[in-house]
Amino acid sequence: MPYRPTEATRRNAELKRAGFLRAARELVAARGFGAATVAAIAAECAASVGSVYSYFDGREDLLAEVFRSAAGHELEVVRKAVAEAGPGAPERLDVVIRTFAGRALRGRRMAWSLLFEPVTPAVEAERLVYRRSYTDLIAEILRDGVATRAFAAQDTTLAASAVLGAISEALIGGLRPSDGDEPAPSPDGAAIVEGIRLFCFRALGTEETL
Repeated sequence: MPYRPTEATRRNAELKRAGFLRAARELVAARGFGAATVAAIAAECAASVGSVYSYFDGREDLLAEVFRSAAGHELEVVRKAVAEAGPGAPERLDVVIRTFAGRALRGRRMAWSLLFEPVTPAVEAERLVYRRSYTDLIAEILRDGVATRAFAAQDTTLAASAVLGAISEALIGGLRPSDGDEPAPSPDGAAIVEGIRLFCFRALGTEETL
């Protein structure tokens, strides 16, 4: 008779898989994707390396799922904040910048990992999806802003990519991990966010910074 998993065994498998993902995400948040080896993940869960491979096709598959989960959470936070913002395009863009940059500077190690850390091809593919989702969100806001003349007439898809690039690149100095044993000094997050906002609004053809 072939083995048929029971509800209890399925639930146990789901819990083990979720535990491996949680351990991997915690390692990434603390020390980056490079630290999330299969051995380290297994050790965090007091499990064998082989048991990790029984739930995932490989380390790339596991880390791609970790990236998708962490990045997806951040994107949903930004989308929710935009949905709760005022109806005007400048207000919504302001919320995108404040939420994205502010959360990145508060969770620096994870933000560095999601945005800049060298990663495997599978994780890089997820990163491209993540960036495209933000570009689409910003482009929608810019289209509304151009239509209402809040922003200068322009190619909103190209401008959205430029805005996302400006936000991300401006965060590098504040997110970069320390090369030594000492933690990197905390950046002046408020000044960084305000500088990003000022640059983006001016680049889009308005002096308005709310």
